[in-house]
Parts: sequence; C-alpha cells; structure tokens
Amino acid sequence: MKRIKAACICQTLHFMLKEDMDHDYAVKLVHGEVEHYKNNLERNHTQYKIVEQTEEPDGSIMLKIIKQYNSSPVGNYLD
Repeated sequence: MKRIKAACICQTLHFMLKEDMDHDYAVKLVHGEVEHYKNNLERNHTQYKIVEQTEEPDGSIMLKIIKQYNSSPVGNYLD
C-alpha cells in the first residue's frame, strides 16, 4: 500500500488584462484579482509560498507559487 507523505504543486499563473476596457482600470482589476486569489488561499487554509511575483510591461501579473496539493501534508516543500 502507498501513502502520500507530502505533496505540493508548482504553478505559474498569468493574471491577464481584460482587453475590452480602459488600460488603467484593467490593471487595477488585475491587482484586485491577485489579492482575491491570495485571500482565497488564506481563507481555505491552503499553505503556500510565493516564489516570484512580477508585473509585466503591459500591467499583467505573473505569479510563481508553490502550494499545498489538496489537503496533503506539505513536508519540507515550503521551507
């Protein structure tokens, strides 16, 4: 029998601008979407580590994150 001792998932998320609206407003929405994503992680008690967060020249945001997979223990992945 096998058991998961530790599990995490590594993701690169691109929060893109909506094209059908004013650029400044779209950038503001993207920043709000990133904050909402982080708040959801906290609210769901998902353990995570942001490896890198960069704002692209167009105002979109790239987020590299390692986060808990389902409810599995994270072991030393987030150290």
